[in-house]
Amino acid sequence: MRRIRCAIYTRKSSEDGLEQDFNSLDAQREACEAYIASQKHEGWELLPHHYDDGGISGGHLERPALQRLMQAVDGKRVDQIVVYKIDRLTRSLADFAKLVDRLAAAETSFVSVTQSFNTATSMGRLTLNMLLSFAQFEREVTAERIRDKIAASKRKGMWMGGSVPLGYQPDGRTLKIDETEADTIRTLYDLYLKLGTLRDVKERAEDLDLRSRRRERAGGRISGGTHFDRGHLQHILSNPVYAGRIRHKKQVYDGQHPAIIDPTVWDKVQDMLQSGAAVARGSRQKATRSPLAGKLFDETGDRLTPSHSRKNGKRLRYYISRRLVKDRSRKHPDAWRLPADQVEELLAELVGRHLTRPGAVVAMTEDLTAAELTDVSKKLQDQGDATELLALIERVDLQPGSLTVRLDMAMLADRLGSKQEQINLAELTIEAPFQMRRRGVELKLHLGEAPAEIDRTLVQNIMKGRSWLAMVIAGKTFSEIADSEGVSKRRVQDVTNLALLAPEVLDRIAAGEQPDCLTTDYLIKTRFSAVWSEQHAQFASL
Repeated sequence: MRRIRCAIYTRKSSEDGLEQDFNSLDAQREACEAYIASQKHEGWELLPHHYDDGGISGGHLERPALQRLMQAVDGKRVDQIVVYKIDRLTRSLADFAKLVDRLAAAETSFVSVTQSFNTATSMGRLTLNMLLSFAQFEREVTAERIRDKIAASKRKGMWMGGSVPLGYQPDGRTLKIDETEADTIRTLYDLYLKLGTLRDVKERAEDLDLRSRRRERAGGRISGGTHFDRGHLQHILSNPVYAGRIRHKKQVYDGQHPAIIDPTVWDKVQDMLQSGAAVARGSRQKATRSPLAGKLFDETGDRLTPSHSRKNGKRLRYYISRRLVKDRSRKHPDAWRLPADQVEELLAELVGRHLTRPGAVVAMTEDLTAAELTDVSKKLQDQGDATELLALIERVDLQPGSLTVRLDMAMLADRLGSKQEQINLAELTIEAPFQMRRRGVELKLHLGEAPAEIDRTLVQNIMKGRSWLAMVIAGKTFSEIADSEGVSKRRVQDVTNLALLAPEVLDRIAAGEQPDCLTTDYLIKTRFSAVWSEQHAQFASL
């Protein structure tokens, strides 16, 4: 008898009741276990793994347990998925079509305990589509009702939940002031009124050891409790909650909670923020052609500054270490000089991959409702062009072999339409291998390990050297070869030496596996080929 491995999937849209000893997820699993037991004569066998998503909507696929289940399906470790009702698996026709394709590819089927139909027949498929259509309709109507209720409540100034702002504690449908944290908020506003720039406020706040709220997340994970970055400060200084108001989308209403900052003071701070941003958002910034200006730093902490040169009437852009500009009298062998187009393309690709990787929406955001999760998922998939992706970057730290990108929390939150407190801080940092390979005067950049690349100039010179060596062996002098080839005698001697490279080295050069330093110029200048027998061990270790 064929063994059929069964996995049970359960889901509940809200978190209400999940704290109970026996909740909805347990009830669903119990019914599914009983059904599997009734099919024991067919070879059905329950797998021990639990796939439970509590408090997550079925309107999207960004569910941790479902993703683990589908990974098991892709790995052909599951033969049958058992659910209490079809809408536990998904409430979206489009998502259901995606799941069916993956199940078919893995030769896996599914069954609903309470809805009996056979998807092998046209009538069964019609029944299934009708059920899913009604489930999707119910989800959309429920979402609209919730949105309308939230909008109406916020117009009345009520607090409708979410991440509680620093300086407050929840108090039913309103907020109450937390005096300990409120002192931090007042200090930040006073510092901005006095100093006038976010950069200065950030530095002064660090000197005073002012920190964000320390939060303990599910599973014991700790977030917050750190110094404020500029994005977080921008959010605090522009949040109308602190003036006793409630924001809903682009509208602001008088709230039912007490203000920490006097509304007139808050309005003054907004005017200062707008006037300070006017220069940064003006036409001069739009005219710039270096979107990473001020964001790149090398391993010494030196900022890379935009530069350019002209070749054959064409303007070539670069990012170079600032010390090359400030101190031109000295040589800086460790300085960076990167082609701007290449580095911008690579970083845009890296940020785009980070935002659209599987499970990104769950990893990057916290405390979102089901409707907000769906909205954020769509926005992550809509990457935009390279300029928009580069605008999300706050800082890039370069070092030989790797780079670290830090995303701007305020920009990312604005793009996703969420609050900064809902962004997972750990997801703002991207680390990746970074390689540079030079062939002659051309520099190429690679994310990850640099692919093997054949130095065609070196290969051609080796072939020419072997040809000239054959002429020497046949009796021709270097002068005669130089006259016939139209080159100098010294060039013939240098290139002929390349023919003396050991076979092991020739094999690695032909495969593009030689060290970057091993170029035609290097071999000629160091007479490397002529003394190969003495330095073979050194080269083998490169």
